[in-house]
Amino acid sequence: MLLGPAIERGKIMTAGKATMPFGWRVFGVGIMALAMVCLAWGDFDPGQPVPRDFPDRNALAYAAAVFMLVAGAAVEWRRTAAWGAAALTVYYALIVVILMNGRVALAHYAEFGTYGGAAEQLAIAAGGLIIYAASARIDPALAARLTRLGQRAFGVCALLFGGAHFFYMNLTAPLVPKWLPPSQEFWAYATGVGFVAAGVAILTGVQARFAAVLLTAMFASFTVLVHVPMLLAQPSSHWIWSENDLNLAVLGTAWVVADSLARAQR
Repeated sequence: MLLGPAIERGKIMTAGKATMPFGWRVFGVGIMALAMVCLAWGDFDPGQPVPRDFPDRNALAYAAAVFMLVAGAAVEWRRTAAWGAAALTVYYALIVVILMNGRVALAHYAEFGTYGGAAEQLAIAAGGLIIYAASARIDPALAARLTRLGQRAFGVCALLFGGAHFFYMNLTAPLVPKWLPPSQEFWAYATGVGFVAAGVAILTGVQARFAAVLLTAMFASFTVLVHVPMLLAQPSSHWIWSENDLNLAVLGTAWVVADSLARAQR
């Protein structure tokens, strides 16, 4: 007698899963864009510091780029999203953050920029973890724990992003368009405060989704106001291309976090 209602519930769940959250797609596109820049330059992404004298460095750079391209593309399809997200999470968390950036952090532990750079890579790992938790066929309780871990990791990243604005105001302020009132310094400080406030909100759960939505909008504004103009001014710069695509990937993560917090409120 309960078979009919159970089938109906299954249909509803299937229909709900048919449409992928748009944040997943932005995240995947950002990773693929980073991979294509690496392939074009035949080098690792600047956020993946590998010593120049590392054995077979060029071959490894191409291999890493192909891996990122395939895994990013996998995130774009629901049937492959779980394994693509899992692969990116493991690669960014263990290889990029711990091995690559960890080595730099040990050598330059007194420089805040070391941790800000690692936070950009950790944010990608956090986005991958949340997508994996939402798409994999795992225990709901485990999925909830992994999702919260990814959210908290991104909250810490937001705090570090904000701190970087204050530690390196001399580098941040000039990135703001001069025509934007009231001043470049104002917006550099304002975005720094916004990052810190959003990080606190996500970590504490107080207005967390609202904070994640605002972060998504802020990253989107960076693309329009900062990264695209820089790219148009210096289209041959590897670093600028990478920064533009990295911002897109982290924008995707912020969107993924906002989506995950929306699901938690239902």
